[in-house]
Amino acid sequence: MDSEQIAETLGLNSWVCPGDGIGGLLKVRVEDFRVEEQSDVPALDQKGRFTIARITLTDWETNRFVNRLARALKISRNRIWFTGTKDKRAVTTQLFVIDAHQNKVAEVEIKDVEIEVLGRSHQKVKLGGHSSNRFTITIRGCAEKDGSPMEADRALAEIDRIRSQLQEILGEGKFPNWVGPQRFGSNRPVTPVVGRHVVNGDFESAVNAYLGMAGLNEMEKVANFRTLWRETGDVEEAIEAIPQHLGYEMSMLNSLKSRPDDWVSAFKKLPKNLQLMTVHSLQSMAFNHALGARIRKGVSITEPLEGDVVGLIGESGKINTGKLSIVSAETKPRITRNCLLGRLAVTGTLPGSEGTLPLGVVAEIESEVFERLELSEIDWRVEAIPRLSTKGTRRTLAGSFSDFKVEEVSTIDLGESNQRWAAGPSEDERWHPEGCCIRFRFSLPPGTYATTLLREFTRAPLHQS
Repeated sequence: MDSEQIAETLGLNSWVCPGDGIGGLLKVRVEDFRVEEQSDVPALDQKGRFTIARITLTDWETNRFVNRLARALKISRNRIWFTGTKDKRAVTTQLFVIDAHQNKVAEVEIKDVEIEVLGRSHQKVKLGGHSSNRFTITIRGCAEKDGSPMEADRALAEIDRIRSQLQEILGEGKFPNWVGPQRFGSNRPVTPVVGRHVVNGDFESAVNAYLGMAGLNEMEKVANFRTLWRETGDVEEAIEAIPQHLGYEMSMLNSLKSRPDDWVSAFKKLPKNLQLMTVHSLQSMAFNHALGARIRKGVSITEPLEGDVVGLIGESGKINTGKLSIVSAETKPRITRNCLLGRLAVTGTLPGSEGTLPLGVVAEIESEVFERLELSEIDWRVEAIPRLSTKGTRRTLAGSFSDFKVEEVSTIDLGESNQRWAAGPSEDERWHPEGCCIRFRFSLPPGTYATTLLREFTRAPLHQS
């Protein structure tokens, strides 16, 4: 698949307002993408069981870091808790709760990791438990649609124009709350493919997809390994060919070597949160497609229709799924006012076995989408691994951003330090090494993706996100 096909597959091919955007490359340097988790530190107590640490990671995927930290401390990774899975190619700062002595945690030395021990506590943290994420992101090489370099004044004016249109259509600080490409794998959207096999109970196909599905612009050794697996399915040959950094794939292969044809055990070699993410990504793909269908039909995503399901917005900006209401003719005026005031929000379906579902026109839009995606007959129960079963939930159709600032930053001579930059843009890319560089700063609530907000302004191909 090329980038446009991937965007279409993931439902990330619609826009609320017209615009050319500024193009440009994201994450040219790791330092160009910074995110700092905003959260309350658990109550500290010298007698607490757990160590609380603020950890800054440079170019580390969260799950791989947790595995590495667990090995360094000689504990199970299940004794380490964090509130959010962050981007790999980034500088990220967040809280971790670790079931180990604080002196041992303080002594850990891992490349590109800074550990600040804050103290001890009796409290854990859970996924999504932080209040917001503060982003500082630089887009480099901004370019016109024809690929020519874009000047800073032009880029800033285009950003301001798109922001004004978003505000006019959706309201202040609102944008479509797409589930971002990193939930799926922007260059190899394998997680929803695996998730579909999981909810269908076909773990052989799930493992085969995870090992063998081709990606966009993969390194030669990785592409060769995946081709070998697709063509032969030979475990011994695959173990010989696999690049060392594909740790999860290696664990799957070793499992198949010791227990041939035990596909469930092989799948379980993925971290538990990644196993669950495969199912969640299939739900998220369905949500994106339904959101896109609603936008293309000209149906508001911030003002409710009769039959819409609305939810109460909490202090962190997250929806309270325990307090949902279906909009009726009688309640529509009051609910609309509360939506405009930011107290309530219109939601879309993350499908599952149960849940509050919309009525009327909204139900027709979602049903049409889910049927086209061949999800209508799925019951979302996973008998082989019951903890992966899902009842479904709701997600706000419009995301919120705040503290939004943009500025020009000076270009830097990257020389040969970045292979992608040195190679120059390919035919299917939109950036130029002589284009301006723009820095974005903004805050988002948990579960909202910086990459999808930025795409509203860049309109660049998905693989540049």
